[in-house]
Amino acid sequence: MRMSQMFGQTLREAPADAEVVSHQLLVRAGFIRQLGAGIYTLMPLGMRTTVKVETILREEMNRIGGQEIFMPVVHPAELWKETGRWYKIGDEMSRFHDKNGRDMVLAMTHEEVVADLVRKDIQSYRQLPRMVYHLQTKWRDDPRPRAGLIRVREFTMKDSYTLDKDEEGLDKQYRAHYQAYFDIFNRCSLPVIAVGADVGMMGGSLAHEYMYLTPIGEDTLLLSDCGYKANRQIALFKKPEPEAEDALDVEKVATPDVATIEALAEFLDIPKSRTAKAVFLMATFSEEKKDVEKLVFAVVRGDMDLNETKLMNAVKAKELRPAHDEEIADVGAVAGYASPIGINKEKIILVVDDLIPNLPNLVAGANEAGFHLRNTNYGRDYEAEIVADIVSAEEGYLCPKCGEPMQAQRGVEVGNIFKLGTDFTVPMGGNFLDEDGKEKPVIMGSYGIGSGRLVQSVVEEHNDENGIIWPISVAPYHVHLVGLRGGEEAAAKLYDELEAAGLEVLYDDRDESPGVKFKDADLIGVPIRITVSKRSLEEGSTEFKLRREDDRQKVALEDTVAKALEYKATLEAEVASTVVEIPYED
Repeated sequence: MRMSQMFGQTLREAPADAEVVSHQLLVRAGFIRQLGAGIYTLMPLGMRTTVKVETILREEMNRIGGQEIFMPVVHPAELWKETGRWYKIGDEMSRFHDKNGRDMVLAMTHEEVVADLVRKDIQSYRQLPRMVYHLQTKWRDDPRPRAGLIRVREFTMKDSYTLDKDEEGLDKQYRAHYQAYFDIFNRCSLPVIAVGADVGMMGGSLAHEYMYLTPIGEDTLLLSDCGYKANRQIALFKKPEPEAEDALDVEKVATPDVATIEALAEFLDIPKSRTAKAVFLMATFSEEKKDVEKLVFAVVRGDMDLNETKLMNAVKAKELRPAHDEEIADVGAVAGYASPIGINKEKIILVVDDLIPNLPNLVAGANEAGFHLRNTNYGRDYEAEIVADIVSAEEGYLCPKCGEPMQAQRGVEVGNIFKLGTDFTVPMGGNFLDEDGKEKPVIMGSYGIGSGRLVQSVVEEHNDENGIIWPISVAPYHVHLVGLRGGEEAAAKLYDELEAAGLEVLYDDRDESPGVKFKDADLIGVPIRITVSKRSLEEGSTEFKLRREDDRQKVALEDTVAKALEYKATLEAEVASTVVEIPYED
């Protein structure tokens, strides 16, 4: 491609709303342009890199037995109603009516469509196992898109789906994906770890997320030297074992203007761990195809934080939101001075963290402004409908496996895999006849990677103060050929020779100064740069420079094509050497 003919341009400055480096560079280098909040156009350079990534995705899916299909982005709502997700998913799902008034859905994912294909095309155990995949547009109306392609509303995903007759078959295909995903990310030169994750709206029994560790990530991960790794949404930790105490009598104490745990601990001169923290949330449930709300009253130790994902799973809610003061007052509680003692329990779902029953003589609210209760004890003074782990693991908390302090790191989720089981085939009638002649539901797995997020994560990992440094495997071009004044004719000839040799070449033939051309070459980040100038020709040579290095090398003009092929092969071998077997971890 001649840059004089390329659609799009580089920019000297990034847009003001581009906060992370990778977003800034993709915009400045002309890879993407924003159309709206969380909606982006891939420009020619961005499209070429995305195609490279998607080629890797296809190759690795084919390698483990995948068959590519292409499913629609618009779905009849009846499919989502059959599985119940029409009622469980909130405003993130975009619903609309077609011209005949039928409910329709913009695809967030395609489990329902696959389950529909199963009931139409799978009749016998002889047709199992199977694996299908596609690369297709998804739409999730995220209220907080951010960081360019990292968090968007419209995106392309490679989603694959496995179909098996039993759990053993699912486990085999799940493990095949587990390794294939590491191979994909290694081929893209993106370091990742696999961590245990919440199944979320996907359901099922097991999930792993592939995390690129970076400060720009929105997910917090808890990691231990023993190998324990989990998203904080579900991370466990070894909870302390408090010393036994006799239960003391409840004592009401005045605590004027003390409405927070911090103020309470300071006022009474006690550690926060001797208090009970009350948190009120309104939970949305789907009952008889209608949404209903109910107040959830959660109690955790005062020095710990409520984990809303764990709480939502514990109560099996569709959504959670903070409760308003009037909703709290309606059950007889007082915000800032609340406890489960003396309130209307018929109007609430009371959930306590599983540490609470073992903690004697906690200070809790008296449900009266300006007053608290000393020596409250679970079991004697109140009991909960649900006792579960509902607190967040934090850095320094003890690992549930080895008991050593854990570290917290931020990460971007670049892929996920789920054991769905029969959550979709049972409600949709996706059954098959087994060897014994009995009808059984097909067992499914679901596996996703967003190509755009992967592209930007690679940029976040590979850049410097001058621009992007693309790995050879996903670079838009192999060679950036820079023709300077006096070298135009030789550069044009070399361009044809490089392309004839099978190299992908971005040829800067513009009438610009050397400084502009070199700055753009660094910004765009093609791995191999070749410069042809009047001076180099006088020496019978060209100048080679790898984008990742500062050194320049003179190469005889007649050896230039061979040297470019040699560099490309070396860079590709470096990437290939990173594709190794990764031990599977539950």
